Amino acid sequence: MLIETEATPNPATLKFLPGRTVMDAGTRDFATPEEAEASPLADTLFGLGDVTGVFFGRDFVSVTAAPGVDWRTLKPDVLAILMDHFTAQMPLFRTGGAGFSVPAEEETFADNPEDADIVAQIKELIDTRVRPAVANDGGDIVYRGFDKGKVFLRMQGACAGCPSSSATLKNGIEQLLRHYVPEVTEVRAV
Repeated sequence: MLIETEATPNPATLKFLPGRTVMDAGTRDFATPEEAEASPLADTLFGLGDVTGVFFGRDFVSVTAAPGVDWRTLKPDVLAILMDHFTAQMPLFRTGGAGFSVPAEEETFADNPEDADIVAQIKELIDTRVRPAVANDGGDIVYRGFDKGKVFLRMQGACAGCPSSSATLKNGIEQLLRHYVPEVTEVRAV
């Protein structure tokens, strides 16, 4: 088995491609060791001690290293864990622990039913134009709400905490949404 590795715009995060499907549907972001307990793979990666984030995409795993950690020393350990996991065809989640996308306790914004057409346009643009590009960089972006012209999005994986994520939101996503959906005035990360 060959696991390809790609750099991401976030220097602390590497994207690992095992050559097979990681998640059949949705994504999962682990930002703490406690969250990672739902997944044997994420739990083992956090167990290295130098990992501060794990993200499962459709066909990749993004791993974020702690500040000051050198990827040259961490990468072989991460590759060994991924190789063992996927070669043994171990389950991605512990029974009863599989949650997808954004955990329920996170902030959401109730959409006004009068904005249903606007929200549908926003979600369509995010799903077809934004998410594929963000996935190429080892992350994901999740719609969280629309209120009075403001679109609320959550960055995950390599995109969470990336130095260029605010520029991506303002110069890329906000401009795209404002161009196609005139009702959008601003995009904010939550």
